[in-house]
Amino acid sequence: MTEKILVIGANGQIGTELVRALCETYGCENVIAGDIRESETVRHNAPFELVNVTDEANLRAVFEKYQPTQVYLLAAILSAVGEQKPKLAWELNMDGLIYVLDLALEYKTAKVFWPSSIAVFGPHSPRVNTPQYCVMDPNSVYGFSKLAGERWCEYYHQRYGLDVRSLRYPGLIGWRSAPGGGTTDYAVHIFHEALVNGEYQSFLSAQTELPMMHMDDAIRATLMLMNAPAEEIKIRSAYNLAGISFTPEQLANEIKKHIPNFKISYAESDPRQAIADSWPKSIDDSEARADWGWQPEFDLAGLVKNMLDNLKAK
Repeated sequence: MTEKILVIGANGQIGTELVRALCETYGCENVIAGDIRESETVRHNAPFELVNVTDEANLRAVFEKYQPTQVYLLAAILSAVGEQKPKLAWELNMDGLIYVLDLALEYKTAKVFWPSSIAVFGPHSPRVNTPQYCVMDPNSVYGFSKLAGERWCEYYHQRYGLDVRSLRYPGLIGWRSAPGGGTTDYAVHIFHEALVNGEYQSFLSAQTELPMMHMDDAIRATLMLMNAPAEEIKIRSAYNLAGISFTPEQLANEIKKHIPNFKISYAESDPRQAIADSWPKSIDDSEARADWGWQPEFDLAGLVKNMLDNLKAK
């Protein structure tokens, strides 16, 4: 059977790279890029549809037209932006998910991917090697919308048999697209500023350690999860996923090995600091490793070299 793969939120940080990877595997003619705004970059790679996840009629029309066999729902309002527009973030993050889950059942979509986040953890979660199962008390709209979404995904699997799969992404660092308004975005901005201006002011403190991952690892993990046999997927809420953990200071020191005169400074206060302080420092992803063979490829040195080399070329 020919796959028809719908990616909703295709213009975003993850979507841009995921569409590209899916095109390489399935052929661009079988990948539909959907987003609330048009993008020439995506449109040249795959058929494009305007998709608004809060508009059920619009979503239904897209499902009716393409009869997708797989759906990747990436559209979301992220942590930092979500705190500025909390009710909009809840509406978009929740209503869009439930509309897609219902339509996937109705149109017999074989598999659905929905991304969760380390934001589901909170100030009372263990912060070092945060386990798959523990206290989860997120204190941001993004975090508790993701936690609620995990429950909906597991519910639709258990009650209706829908094959829903999810990952708790750490902070993602890639060079092909701009970040989307998250608390970990400093780790993308810093590379651009290092190359253009030779200095960067971090909105997080020097010692704020957070789990991070190169975008190539994140895309590979996503496709590994979606391609794994259903019987290997034992967690239907969302799998913990880990790459590397580091602080802004450690990242800056690694950049200085390539750009010796690079300077970093730190903002005295920023609302994103409180969000970061409630998140894990490192993640235990042993279930993902055991169930479907996950292993990251990038360490900090490799990530920094890859980012600088590709941004210079770009």
